[in-house]
Amino acid sequence: MTREFGNGMRRWSRQLRMMLGGAGMSLIAVSAAAGPESDVQARLKIGFLMDFSGNFTDASRDRRRAFELAIKHLNDGGGVLGSPVAMAVGDTEADSARAVAAARRLIEIEGVHAIVGPNRSADTLPVAEQVIGPAGIPTVSFSATSPKLTTIADGDFLFRTALSDVAQGPVLAGVAREQGFDNVGLIHVDDAWGRGLAAAFEAAWDGGIEIVPVDGRQESFMAELRSSAKGGAQALVVITSGATAGILARESIDSGLYTSFVFGGGAKRAGLVATVGGDLLGGMHGTGPASATESAASAAWETAYVAEYGALPVLAYVKETYDATIALGLAAQAAGSVEGGAIRSQLRSIGTAPGTIVAAGPLGVAEALRILAGGGEVDYEGASSSIDWDENGDLLRGHIGIWRFTADERIEEVGVVPFER
Repeated sequence: MTREFGNGMRRWSRQLRMMLGGAGMSLIAVSAAAGPESDVQARLKIGFLMDFSGNFTDASRDRRRAFELAIKHLNDGGGVLGSPVAMAVGDTEADSARAVAAARRLIEIEGVHAIVGPNRSADTLPVAEQVIGPAGIPTVSFSATSPKLTTIADGDFLFRTALSDVAQGPVLAGVAREQGFDNVGLIHVDDAWGRGLAAAFEAAWDGGIEIVPVDGRQESFMAELRSSAKGGAQALVVITSGATAGILARESIDSGLYTSFVFGGGAKRAGLVATVGGDLLGGMHGTGPASATESAASAAWETAYVAEYGALPVLAYVKETYDATIALGLAAQAAGSVEGGAIRSQLRSIGTAPGTIVAAGPLGVAEALRILAGGGEVDYEGASSSIDWDENGDLLRGHIGIWRFTADERIEEVGVVPFER
């Protein structure tokens, strides 16, 4: 992994210096011809599986909105196989055993043919191995980024619209380096996501580091903070949820152990800077998923989202949720079937050449359905990225965003680093 990304770090460092040194970066309805009647009795039904617990209230709201917007665009475009797409929702409750049970309920009780989610890597691992692989249910996670998911035994039924953290780790390390740090403490939640991103950071980091895992359910982290700072760390790298990051930041500042932080994407929460204070966290940077800075697909999606909900989401993985849902709908139309293996067999083809390029948003989705219903091919350009999957269901290209908290307690987008394998 170090060899793969090491050569690109000098180029990324130059980009990062430019980004961090500057200011923040600055429909006509078309009906599609309905597809031919399928020889499969049931209409397509897609399940949405994520954590709806208190820690993810805002994120679950915006991601569910994106899921429902995608279903709306599929149905406004004529539906899949000539019928409206149905949906069902499952709650993982941030617990792996409950995530498995919720996935089984979606399949066995709700009768879904495909699943969007889960959101956490820690839940996606058992769901993929124990449920969707054996059941043959194509599943696209929008935010499970652990590198471990690349090689799990999922029967080739798990795909992701979020980049693996082998891409984010080097950018996060570059941000820390460009802030002038050469010795850091790193605290990560001790689950598949936290371990994966921490390992990717460490592989790209050439300075001093003390890495400490934590249980995200703790109420205090003073012992772990002291351990992370024992090597003379200048800043704390935080790879946890927003709620845990808030406790870590407050205890670090109150104890005098740290006053500088670099955050992974889980901490990109306006509530974090509001709770701790813009006077303390203003100017602190982090990384997370991003779309291309100049993307017609992203722009079309944003227009549609604002028209539906009034304002753009601030949190991550919302566009990825939409793209996951659309990809499953287009794959079913391309397959002419709602059978899991048939949908899976078309997932890679609907996002790559050859095919007519179609963009996210109501017009592009309607056009894609019309082309596929007529026996043609499409190359879907998603709101979050081009949906080009490798043999493991991982994205071949995408973007990592750099953001920062501001003194007036906002989140400001700083720049975007492209990734391609």
